[in-house]
This record gives sequence, structure tokens and C-alpha cells, in this order.
Amino acid sequence: MSVETIHTLVIGAGQAGVAMSEHLGRNNVPHLVLEKGRIAEGWRSKRWDSLVANGPAWHDRFPNLEFSGNPDAFVPKDEVADYFEAYAKKHDAPIRCGVEVTGVERLSGRSGFRVETTSGIIEALNVVSATGPFQQPSIPPLVPADANVRQMHSSDYRNPAQLADGAVMVVGAGSSGVQIAEELMRSGRKVYLSVGAHDRPPRAYRGRDFVWWLGVLGKWDAQAQAPGSEHVTIAVSGARGGETIDFRRLAAQGMVLVGMTQGFTDGKLTFAPDLARNLDRGDANYLSLLDEADAFVAANGLDLPEEPEARVLGPAVDCVTNPLTEVELAEAGVTTIIWATGFRSDYSWLKVNAFDEAGRPRHQRGVSSEKGIYFLGLPWLSGRGSSFIWGVWHDAKHVADHILIQDAYLAYTPQD
Repeated sequence: MSVETIHTLVIGAGQAGVAMSEHLGRNNVPHLVLEKGRIAEGWRSKRWDSLVANGPAWHDRFPNLEFSGNPDAFVPKDEVADYFEAYAKKHDAPIRCGVEVTGVERLSGRSGFRVETTSGIIEALNVVSATGPFQQPSIPPLVPADANVRQMHSSDYRNPAQLADGAVMVVGAGSSGVQIAEELMRSGRKVYLSVGAHDRPPRAYRGRDFVWWLGVLGKWDAQAQAPGSEHVTIAVSGARGGETIDFRRLAAQGMVLVGMTQGFTDGKLTFAPDLARNLDRGDANYLSLLDEADAFVAANGLDLPEEPEARVLGPAVDCVTNPLTEVELAEAGVTTIIWATGFRSDYSWLKVNAFDEAGRPRHQRGVSSEKGIYFLGLPWLSGRGSSFIWGVWHDAKHVADHILIQDAYLAYTPQD
């Protein structure tokens, strides 16, 4: 059986894989990118129909290609996927679609790895896992499958018409959960939203988008999450041209807010008595960013319009002052639960010594503890910006530079 060989194999042709290919190609490193679906498949088939990018077009892009149209707009998901396809074509990325990697293990007695794929065996000196964080939908095992309610993960949600008639319970109030919940409410559905700990930045303040504020305030440069914030989601949206998310405003419009989902018994979902605390902490996060922005404007003498109305929070609502601790699903007419509860990683195919006891990648800025194995596209890979398109591009450059440095060491021979 013939074996294909390549210097560096990149697994995944989403934004991380496309960026990695550009940097490798720019430095004449022979490489191949394998993708089991299409380029940027996640943007096409694992997102809801109305999704737009969470950052404006001028910011959420790679440096060497702009989006067409208004740079302050929030780009629809299919146009984001088209952008990555165009970017791959622009840089002549060697991407092979429709090929899935099923196993990677180190070669015995020599450098490199044996990679099993659905189209044959490949041997590679380096392997870059660019599969990203959205691998396996994570649904807490709270509601049994035989309960009289349909359950789906947010990655399977497409639009309101997809769901059976009736009310909807959305569990999780990060960007995905709150946008889906608001879309359902606007379609006329009764919506319950389970809200846990979250950060709630302003969409824009004093004429600048929050991504600009994070930049000038140095917050993109954060190298690690604050202790205790590992599972704190960010509630931000680019929907309808970009609006600041205010949970109290949504409640005043008819959405029923509840605390963090705790359990399920006898047809009832139960919730922690933490709704007010979660909202207060989100508000504190929001107001602290406004304070930092105002201080920056004053310190730098910027001529940005004041916006005192941004400090007016949503009204007091009954579901917050008198929160529900349980909802009997049948009685409330809830026919669907949407779990916006994130994803878990699945590296069962990567049989190398690059993981800690909990199965998490062990790496430093994407360079793993297993020589020749690299990770790309993970949140906080190098810092806060790693979750954004532009951050992935810079992370890919660092990984490519490391590969080049290792090549230089291996190529060195002493001179007499």
C-alpha cells in the first residue's frame, strides 16, 4: 500500500486551517490541509440561519483581505464562509476536502507521525490540529431522552419554523443562547431563558464598537482568563446591525428569565436562586467597561460624544424580583428545550502524549508537549483574541514560525 508523505499536515479547513496554510505557504513549507466537509463547514452547517459575525467586518477578518460592503456591518454566516473560501483561493491553499482523519500516532524509531484517513495513509513530520473548539455538542444529562419534550443543541437550531408549536426553554445565555432566544421571542414564541454567570459588554459606546474599546484598553492582550472566569460566557450580538444585550429589557418585552438550570424531576426543570446575582454581575462588568472607556477618553483628550443614556439599565421586572425556581414543562406549554451549553473537545483520534489528566491539550501558544504536534483555533490559545478571526491568524503565524525554527535546527551542520 502506497503511503503519501508531507512535511506538515493541517487537519481542518476552517479559519484556523486556512490561516495556517497561508503562513506555511508564505514560507515555502510543503503542507496539506485535510477537511472532512467543505472549507469553513462549521459556518455553513453548524450555525442558525440568521447568524451574523459578532464583530464588525473591519475587525473580524484576516489582514490581507477585506470583506466587501460596509466595514461597520456584521457579516452573515454564509458570507463569512465564502470569505474563507476566497481567502484559501487567493493564497492557493492545498486543501483536500471530503477527507476525514481517523487516527494519528507517532512513528516508531524516526521522526513524524502516521496519519490514518478515509482516503489512505499519510506520513507527516508535523501535524497541526486546527479542528477548533466546536467539536462535540455538550448537553448536561439532566432531562432524560424519553421526557415528553424535544431537546436539541444550539448547533442544531436553524430557525423558529423548525420547532413544534409551543413555548421554548433556552438554557444558556451566552451569545448563541440569547440571540436564539430573542429570535424566537420576536417570532411570537413564549420563551424562557436560563441565565448563568456572564460578561455583558456594550455593543458600542461613544461611537465605537466594543472590539475597538477592547483594543485601545489593552484587553485583547490578556494572556490568561481571570481565576474563576473559565466558564463565564460573553453576551454580545451583531444581530439587527448590532445591539447591546440587556436581559432586563428582554424580560420587559416578554421573555421569562430564570436562574441557572439545576435539575429535572417529575416533568419540572428546577433553577438555582441566582438570577438577580448573575444579572447584577453582568451589569457590573458592563458598567466597569464604560468607566474604563470614559477614563481613556479623558486621559487622551479624545473628541468622542458623551453617552449618558448607556448607563440606564433595563427596568425592574417581576421575573427577576420574584424569580421562578421551577417550571413544569407541560403546564407551561414548553415543547422544546434548546441547550446553548457549549461544546466539548474530542481528541480520541489523536493518540499522542499531548494532553493532561483531564484530556485537555497541553501546549504553550499552540506548541504542544509532543514534539511535532500543534494546536490551533482554541479559545485563549495565546490570549483573549484567540477566539476571533484576526486572533487565529496571528496564532497561526506563531505556530508556523515555530515549525520554521525547528526546521532550521534540524538543518544545521557544524562547519570545520
